[in-house]
Amino acid sequence: MDVNETFRSLNVGLPEDILRRKLYGDLEGAVRLIDMRLARGDIPQGLRDCMTAQREMMLRTPPDYPYDRAQALARVRAYIPDFSQEEFDRRVDEGKIGWIYLNGRPSYFARFFETMCKAEPAFARRAGVQMHGVESVVEADSKEGRLDRCIRLMGERGSLSNRIRIRATVRLKDELFTPGMFLRTHLPLPAACEQQSEITVEGIYPKGLAAPADAPQRTVCWEGEWQENPEFSLVYSYIHTARFHDLTAPRPARPLSEAALAPFLVEEAPHIIFTPYLRALAAQLTDGIDSPLERARSIYDFITLNMKYTFMPAYFGLENIAENCARSFTGDCGVFALLFITLCRCAGIPAQWQSGLTAEPDFCGGHDWARFYVPEYGWLYADPSYGTAAVRAGNEDRRRFYFGNLDPYRMVANRQFQAPFTVRKAHWRADPYDNQVGELETADRGLTYGEFERTKEVLLCEEL
Repeated sequence: MDVNETFRSLNVGLPEDILRRKLYGDLEGAVRLIDMRLARGDIPQGLRDCMTAQREMMLRTPPDYPYDRAQALARVRAYIPDFSQEEFDRRVDEGKIGWIYLNGRPSYFARFFETMCKAEPAFARRAGVQMHGVESVVEADSKEGRLDRCIRLMGERGSLSNRIRIRATVRLKDELFTPGMFLRTHLPLPAACEQQSEITVEGIYPKGLAAPADAPQRTVCWEGEWQENPEFSLVYSYIHTARFHDLTAPRPARPLSEAALAPFLVEEAPHIIFTPYLRALAAQLTDGIDSPLERARSIYDFITLNMKYTFMPAYFGLENIAENCARSFTGDCGVFALLFITLCRCAGIPAQWQSGLTAEPDFCGGHDWARFYVPEYGWLYADPSYGTAAVRAGNEDRRRFYFGNLDPYRMVANRQFQAPFTVRKAHWRADPYDNQVGELETADRGLTYGEFERTKEVLLCEEL
């Protein structure tokens, strides 16, 4: 069995004595108890799988929470010297600074400062920090932002296309390499989908194996023994076309059969789960709304108008992603996409995952979004993360655009959440659900993100 499949049993839950230790931050004690239980022969398979996944999650948790209170305060005061303890505590109480207990004491999230800079423009100005990204870029010589220009042109022309070329690399850190060691490496590759055409793999070094174009999580894979530490690199190009969907003018697509839509209406443990709370929330948001399009819009509006963006710890360590987002009202692009997908499916609207990269001339970063199906239009798109960014920017037109539409600055590599690679990993993945920056494993174990270096660079982004 693929060890990453044990995550599908996370919803079984930990025995109470182990859970108490985990919540208190006694991770060493919790792991010790798990080992004792796993050594027994009478543990049901679902519980065994849950404890196996939880054990690895606990081992990987501490690096995501490296700061004690004094260190976290010092992190902010390096930019804002007069930032007070009272301000810090208030932001903790407001959920703006993530933390957990480690050994009974609060430990703070590694990227809490970056979260506040991204989510609060006034805080970023006070800190003198400019967050880079594509969600609200404004050209230096124009008052019209890049995305706003894109939205305008798509409305005028009906579509917009970019020819994009990207170079991606991954490399084991030198201090971990020994001559003759075995490495298996994966890097994401553009997948065949309605947005992408003329996909060309221009260079694979060293020689590797490209997955079929329709792979649900498409990658190039390298495996072998190496005498010198190799840099695995990949150069590819493609055309990405974003077609404009005018949601005031239905254009019925060829209807899809119930069998074709069925996979996009079901639960997928552990994160797309129809819990009582999410069922009730979906019912509340869609009460009295007959149109599937308007039902989906109500869900999108709920997320984009109420949720606050926060950087997240590695998804490896997260539980009940969609439901926890609906409780905390915080998340990032993948968290928002999973909540949207789950609520849509609860409401009888087929929905699915897409992810890969945002790819602009001056920025390349991992990103996740969603597709949903309505009879009036067929498959449409929703990007709740860009919608929440539009709210931060005070741009209602842009927020509305990302319900139904996407921009052409994308690379789609993944069309299914939690899908295995064509060449399967033998050990734990760094991300058991998605793949944006690559994976690396040795003969003995899967490596975490902190153990390998990766880059991604847009070499060309040319509007056609």
